[in-house]
Amino acid sequence: MHKIAVVTGSSSGIGRATTTRLLEAGFTVIGLARHHDKYEINHDHYHPRTADFSDIEKLDKIAADISKDYPKISVLVCNAGFGDFRHIENFSYKQIQEFLNVNLVAHIVLCRHMVSSMKKLGQGDIVIVGSEAALIGKRKATLYSSAKFGMRGFAQSLRDEVGSSGLRVC
Repeated sequence: MHKIAVVTGSSSGIGRATTTRLLEAGFTVIGLARHHDKYEINHDHYHPRTADFSDIEKLDKIAADISKDYPKISVLVCNAGFGDFRHIENFSYKQIQEFLNVNLVAHIVLCRHMVSSMKKLGQGDIVIVGSEAALIGKRKATLYSSAKFGMRGFAQSLRDEVGSSGLRVC
């Protein structure tokens, strides 16, 4: 069976490297990123989708469309995110909301959509890229650690929730 993967943050860093490796391994990759010009790949099995993870309503629609267009997704790599390391009082309400949307909420929304189709297949891998910031909080990393602690707890709970369905979460 030809495997299909969704990789968030596919245009740079870990997401780009993961995308490259999956394509080399024969996967079809749906790459989600704000800007695909960072990683212009000409590969028959790479399908870029522009997604702004701070806009949860639009992302929810994109995720629903991907699930409909690719009902046999077997891998989801939750990697997209960014760091902003300042004292908490230097963030506006809007900046806090955007930060948590991109680094936490967006991945939960994506999983919500992908888990259903993966369960129907009876198998799948959800990889959540973490950080040691999920283990210990540091000064000027209040938002970053909050998001990473949240992702770690989400991954642990999701693993327990879907494990009996043939899905793996790490």
